[in-house]
Amino acid sequence: MKKLPSRQRAKRRGTILVLSAFLMIVMLAAVAFAVDLGYVFNCRNQMQRCADASAIAATWELIDEQAPEGFASAEELEAAARSTAGVYAALNQVSLAEPSLAVEDVEVGYLAEPSDPNCPLVPPSGSTMPNAVRVRIQRTAAQNGEVPLFFARTLGQESVPLVTEATAALLNSFGGFKMPADGSNLQMLPFALDLDTWNGLMNGAGTDQYCYDAERNACIPGSDGILEVNLYPQGSGTPGNRGTVDIGGSNNSTRDIARQIVHGVNSDDMQALESQGRSLELNEKGLLPLNGDTGISAGVKDELAAIIGKPRIIPIFQSVTGPGNNAEYSICMFAGVRVMHVKLTGSMSSKKVLIQPCNIVSKGGIPAPGATTSKFIYSPVWLVR
Repeated sequence: MKKLPSRQRAKRRGTILVLSAFLMIVMLAAVAFAVDLGYVFNCRNQMQRCADASAIAATWELIDEQAPEGFASAEELEAAARSTAGVYAALNQVSLAEPSLAVEDVEVGYLAEPSDPNCPLVPPSGSTMPNAVRVRIQRTAAQNGEVPLFFARTLGQESVPLVTEATAALLNSFGGFKMPADGSNLQMLPFALDLDTWNGLMNGAGTDQYCYDAERNACIPGSDGILEVNLYPQGSGTPGNRGTVDIGGSNNSTRDIARQIVHGVNSDDMQALESQGRSLELNEKGLLPLNGDTGISAGVKDELAAIIGKPRIIPIFQSVTGPGNNAEYSICMFAGVRVMHVKLTGSMSSKKVLIQPCNIVSKGGIPAPGATTSKFIYSPVWLVR
């Protein structure tokens, strides 16, 4: 093989060196671009997590903790949500910095259909309370500073702006219940309270003999500013009936009712109800017919005592027809309550299961936007956008 002249060999070596240097520059630029891009993506992920956490935490503040004592205003709930959003944004650092929120970065409002991505978030009005929070996390020149770059600075690009958003919501208006999708039970008691007694309670008629101690998770004698009424035994207006309902098969046994008190309504109960052509949802007339029972007296005393202080849902009825086991209740709404005191021994007039209004977070709720068919009941918070 013939050798190239020395000048040509030197020229070839020079060309190879130039190409190698060029390729090295290209490779370094690609690595630099990848490093900067990876850093930007990581910052964006941190910002999204920050927005998610802040929106979720802020939305939990829309559960009106004052409700059993006196309802908070929409403005008070909004203020609490905004404050919490700011706290959680600061707890979730982005690029080792605590992002701050501008006033316009937190929007508190009402979503009529949270599961609809096109449903607008509107300001609450009238009796409509806020149920959603949108949080925006900014890394811009105007807010928190842009995300800095490293190698791209050599090309004149020192930073990039990033903005992320998250919207969380809860439901606060229900027209009925189904089994929760996660397989858990529905925490509903098989006792119905008449609408007149409930409305009286909401208007200040009741006693204030017991209070709930959150630290000890116990109910003790004393006043807490939240009134109580008797849930059971309560005269229903028909002979031989005292206010229990069959959430499941007709003529539920004491054993069934005891189980539902402690563990809630299960899928077998719901299937038994459906086999009768019934459900736990109000119909187009706003009513839900449920069979009644004659009463169980002291048979579930221990089970009721076991749930003292624990939130539960009860059905509220507007009328009842038929005697004893043939009674049929017309359920018109649902309410969150807490059992405060139980006494099911002695004469009928001395027996009582005292309850007071109580917030409860429940899965399995069937939304009824804008309706007034539930009270003190909320869904868990979830990210909707």
